[in-house]
Amino acid sequence: KHMAKLIKAYGDNVKDVDISTLKDMQNIVGGYIEIVHISAEEMLIVNEEGLLFGLPFNSEASELAGITILGDAILTTRKEMK
Repeated sequence: KHMAKLIKAYGDNVKDVDISTLKDMQNIVGGYIEIVHISAEEMLIVNEEGLLFGLPFNSEASELAGITILGDAILTTRKEMK
């Protein structure tokens, strides 16, 4: 299993979510995924249509990414994505 941290737009982060498959990641973010690289090792997986769907602002994920992130986001590493 590949595990990651879920950063929810409304707080209540979840430490270990299963991101073993594309479907797992899509279910968690609620649609098509987009990967936002935040460092050489870390990345966020977000809903690529967050603006279109009017998803809520995610302050913690936005701070990590240095850009506006809407909706729930998955924080993971390159190692977990292999």
